[in-house]
Amino acid sequence: MAKTRILSRFLFRRFFGSVGLVLLIVCGIIFAVTFVERLPSNPTIFAALNDAWTRLVEYVPLFLPLAVFMGTLVAYYTLTRSSEGVIISGAGLSPYQMARPFLIGAFLIGVFATTVINPYAVNIGSKNITDDKLKLVDDAIWLHESSDAGYITLVAKNMKKIEQDLVFLNTTIYIQTPEFKLTSRIDAETVTLSDKGLETPHAKVFDSNGKIHNGPWQTNTLITPQTVLDRYLQPDQISFWKLPEFIKKMSAVGISVRGHMVQFWTLLFLPLTMIAMATLGVAFSQTRQRRNYSFGTKFGLGILTCFILYFLLNIFSALGSNGTLPTLLAIIAPPLIIISASGVFIAGFDTI
Repeated sequence: MAKTRILSRFLFRRFFGSVGLVLLIVCGIIFAVTFVERLPSNPTIFAALNDAWTRLVEYVPLFLPLAVFMGTLVAYYTLTRSSEGVIISGAGLSPYQMARPFLIGAFLIGVFATTVINPYAVNIGSKNITDDKLKLVDDAIWLHESSDAGYITLVAKNMKKIEQDLVFLNTTIYIQTPEFKLTSRIDAETVTLSDKGLETPHAKVFDSNGKIHNGPWQTNTLITPQTVLDRYLQPDQISFWKLPEFIKKMSAVGISVRGHMVQFWTLLFLPLTMIAMATLGVAFSQTRQRRNYSFGTKFGLGILTCFILYFLLNIFSALGSNGTLPTLLAIIAPPLIIISASGVFIAGFDTI
């Protein structure tokens, strides 16, 4: 038992070291490319570095499963080339016992990505309010529109849907000229967004001279309820911890939350996806060769397989989002299929 624990710790270190190396290389390349790309659009180098870091954190969940797969391949390759794999097998560890630390490590990476990386990425991403996204900042809903006539910024504490219109609660609206000069501020308990624009029956309007006007208020906008729901309020803009409450609120007002449900189940079962990629890596690492191990060929085929699987995962997610498949089934079916197929391959491969 003590010997098994020692070997398991050794394999843990090899797995995390290999995954860490892959992540370091991939993150370094992405960070460098993003930094060079964002440098002209930022006033200082530090601003460009911060922008590149924000983009990198947003990209991490996309290539993390691939990093786990590649890390598993690299770890098994080093074990095979150094004959440590033969020694471990000779010490009495079966292929399943040898793969167990890799699977547990992949599970821990998935848990960390869901509970820490995702909320962190959403948090730093929400600090950059742009005119093409709805951002949830300080538990408020923000909308920003820019046009030749100027700028309109809306801040609301909550939102509900009434038929085809959106009603924003506890709302403040800022109207600015194209030169960013504030011309008016509107405070209202409720503001309705329809295809005709923004309007409220009772508002407190502060003009540029500091005078207050009470009464109805209305303005035309380019923003419509459909653009807010389809384009602005994206599932990946909400933290994993806040998704259940958000889904509950949106369901209560009759807004479709299939995309948000897919995002929630994807994050919840991300550890299972990581286990599937590690299992796939173990399957690709099986070899009868002790020398002349064709790592390059296996690595290339594995990367190609990962891209194919990534495409299939997106298809399943799309089927779950549009209602063709139940959302839960669309998320858990692919990793279970990968684990089953890889397990059958590993069980039928005689490595000794």
